[in-house]
Amino acid sequence: MKTKITVILCLCLFFILTPGCGERVVDKEQVSPDEKIVIKFSHVVAENTPKGLAAERYAALVKERTRGRVEVQVFPNSTLYKDGEEIQALQSGAVQMIAPATSKLAGEFPQWQIFDLPYVFMNEEKVHEAMNGYIGVKLYGGLRQNNIQSLAFWDSGFKLITNSRKPIIYPQDFNDLSFRVMINSKVLKKQFEKLGATPVEGSFDDLYRALETRAFDGEENTISNICTKNLYKVQPYLIVTNHGYMGYVVLTNAAYWNSLPPDIREVLESTMAEVTEWERQQALKMNKEGLEMVAQSGVTQVHYQTEDEKREWMEVLRPIYTEFSDVIGRDLISSIEELN
Repeated sequence: MKTKITVILCLCLFFILTPGCGERVVDKEQVSPDEKIVIKFSHVVAENTPKGLAAERYAALVKERTRGRVEVQVFPNSTLYKDGEEIQALQSGAVQMIAPATSKLAGEFPQWQIFDLPYVFMNEEKVHEAMNGYIGVKLYGGLRQNNIQSLAFWDSGFKLITNSRKPIIYPQDFNDLSFRVMINSKVLKKQFEKLGATPVEGSFDDLYRALETRAFDGEENTISNICTKNLYKVQPYLIVTNHGYMGYVVLTNAAYWNSLPPDIREVLESTMAEVTEWERQQALKMNKEGLEMVAQSGVTQVHYQTEDEKREWMEVLRPIYTEFSDVIGRDLISSIEELN
């Protein structure tokens, strides 16, 4: 009798402890599909750019710190959405994160063209100071009114100018040349018009092919983009002007963001802050190394703009500030002039 009772007790214990029998044993290292939060992060540049690397780093850290509860799926190189399509995709809920260049926000938010004003920032520190102060408050506030939440501000760096026709040193060297400009920014179009060139809107994913086929003569970009897209291989002339700053705004849908559990939001936000500092250091490093590589490649002729040449360019381009003061906002332009 005792043997029979012992067998019954052992069987009961077996069914209780065996997965699938009795109460389920929970493996805390695994997350069921129903519990997982998937965040689609779409951007248009290559994986090995500062933005591309930062997006991948963010995804890996979030997965680790949430133990797989949150999966950030990164889609680089316009594999999901191209320039001009991302914001609509974000607002519709098709993606949960994007990181467009500031210029591309100008279609719906013209104030963001402040970053396109020529020679408006002296260095990255001034950019970050601006976004941490009054200018950032105004710009981010405009996004929030349209259900868009800003998560971070990433650097790409300062822009240089390349072309396939001839060396450019003085403003008159732009005559009869055509240049690709980012979509949505009237300031960038006006910049090239003031210099005597013809601006042509074009998407980033088609840029190499357009330059290779001479759809237009040149473009402006950060050196990290010029290198990772191999643009310098079809652009034999480059001038280091640092005339314009390019930054990326990491954005999400505000309603979606607020719907996330508070503990998950806390991890996402703290990780984003950490990755942002890392991304900015990567941008500085990659731009420095990239310029050295292009200069030594023997493929592209590099000219470094002198202070006298810079003053001549600034004299030609300065009227843009007045022409766009009402569009961008006189308060923002005054604030940035005080900052500098």
